[in-house]
Amino acid sequence: MVEYKIRSYGGSDYEVVRDLFSHGMSEYVPGVCIHVVMRPWVLFVITCMFLSLLFSSKSLILPVLAITLTLALGRHFLGYCWRLYIDHCLKEDLQDIQKTYMEDQSSHFWVAEVEDNVVGTVAAKPSDENQEELQLKRMSVRKDFRGLGIAKAFSREVIGFARQRGYRAVVLNTLMVQREAQRMYESVGFRKYTEYVLPTVYGNLVNFTISKYRYDILPEK
Repeated sequence: MVEYKIRSYGGSDYEVVRDLFSHGMSEYVPGVCIHVVMRPWVLFVITCMFLSLLFSSKSLILPVLAITLTLALGRHFLGYCWRLYIDHCLKEDLQDIQKTYMEDQSSHFWVAEVEDNVVGTVAAKPSDENQEELQLKRMSVRKDFRGLGIAKAFSREVIGFARQRGYRAVVLNTLMVQREAQRMYESVGFRKYTEYVLPTVYGNLVNFTISKYRYDILPEK
């Protein structure tokens, strides 16, 4: 069994933390592509394109090549859009982790370490919607160290931090492709209390759903 320890973020962790976040988020690109392709209107367009080319060319090769090229271009475009989102996050709160999370007692950033190597991250800061709630953010565990309980330990660390600071709840957002993460949060005690489609043209087109979870902090008896 691999042993790990959770500790507070330090300045020397900066690059590896950003790399962990980037690689972790990049893993969702295939799932996002499948989600988009399975939208009814996308399947309808692909089917119409295939049948139109099949009947006009009277050849199976042309429509198959056309659909393959279309899907490849679509994947490239979605990957580009996802990369823009990752870059936005890196330029937002992850641009100056020390200032964003470590200079105020109401927020914090932790890393998981195995044999002096950082293999996971999680952060917490007051929710923008309700200052009595703490938002769990930037949870990421390196792929080859998953299944060891690190994510659950991170969740409990944040919950303990929230309880010590007097917050009423811990809240977080997940995307529709983060099903494994959703199951993990639910196993810790989080419950989904609402979900919504990203309020943009793109969000509505592909049904880009965000689920919000919360863990209520019960007052100590």
